[in-house]
Amino acid sequence: MPLMEKTIMDQKEEFILIWSTDRFTFSGLCKDFGISRTTGYKYIKRYQEEGMAGLQPKSRAPHHSPRKTPAAIEERILEIRSQHKRWGGKKIRWRLEQDGIYSHIPCKSTINNILKRNDLIPERRRHVHIEKRYPKFIADHCNEIWSADYKGEFRTGDKKYCYPLTICDNFSKYIIRIKGLSRPNLTQSKPVFEAVFKEYGLPEQLHTDNGSPFANIRSLGRYTQFSVWLMELGIYPVFSDPASPQQNGSHERMHRELKAEACIEPGKSLRSQQIKFNRFTKEYNEERPHEALGMVTPKTVYERSKRKYPNEIKEWHYPPEYKVRYICKNGIIRVGKKDSIFVGTAFKEKKLGFEDIRNGIYRVWFREFFLGYLNEHELKIYDILDYEFIPRV
Repeated sequence: MPLMEKTIMDQKEEFILIWSTDRFTFSGLCKDFGISRTTGYKYIKRYQEEGMAGLQPKSRAPHHSPRKTPAAIEERILEIRSQHKRWGGKKIRWRLEQDGIYSHIPCKSTINNILKRNDLIPERRRHVHIEKRYPKFIADHCNEIWSADYKGEFRTGDKKYCYPLTICDNFSKYIIRIKGLSRPNLTQSKPVFEAVFKEYGLPEQLHTDNGSPFANIRSLGRYTQFSVWLMELGIYPVFSDPASPQQNGSHERMHRELKAEACIEPGKSLRSQQIKFNRFTKEYNEERPHEALGMVTPKTVYERSKRKYPNEIKEWHYPPEYKVRYICKNGIIRVGKKDSIFVGTAFKEKKLGFEDIRNGIYRVWFREFFLGYLNEHELKIYDILDYEFIPRV
């Protein structure tokens, strides 16, 4: 009969009543109530000194706090704040020093805590950069959506890390490529995608999680240099919502099979591990029936994309009414002689188009892809995932 928190007082009283009958051993009684002997003796002592009222929870607050800010100083802090409603702890502390009548002046954080305790500092609204948008991740035809991800890293027999990059077609469940890499970065990932695009053509969308090199949660629209390259090819990057692996469920299930059949007993080297990946890919695509496909193999469903990989990326021409701005290497746009707007290094040395809505509000475009809104008055760009800015158009 453990002491449950929601009925703890009743349980304490019951413990004392049973103890007072002298029909049970003390150790056995404590064991039945799920408490230690020390706790049991404490309850009995309180009962003997104060009766049942002694079983009430005791306050743990100290009787005296030698470091508590004196009342006179706290009153002066509130008085200064009432006179200067935008002053924080740093400025108020400076004013207290100017007064020169206090032997001990609290630090800035203590002053701010006093202001918060008196409801003089409003609680800041937490800015969540990534909002759940529940985008479409279920394809209606081949090459509409491809999924890409890194299967968790592991060491091969030579003690070197292997990071399996996996790319699949969402509709047919066809594994387009599994490539073991020594680093999960742009330098090693991009050549794999280039080879895949040349062999299979281009998808309409590429669905990934929010990890590198696919996305950056602190970047405008989560875009990275890899994302920008995809958009230059006419591929729309889409990302899973935060903490939502189920949105890429079929890819995650494929990873479970990959781990069980090709990763638990790794190869002696990255080269031998790649042989295991190739063997798994062939078996998964050509021999293994898939329930979501009506028990046929992915190879019987998949067709290569008709969108060819271009030999070069053509320059994009924005509509004549758009304002076109060049992004510097540090990711900013120059505005006039002094001002600048930070866009992000993912778009460095690219051109953005700004569609004038009205009153200093612009829609921001990269090629045919809508990025968000520019507020010219604030010199800030809000991406389409930001709910704190809703322009009135």
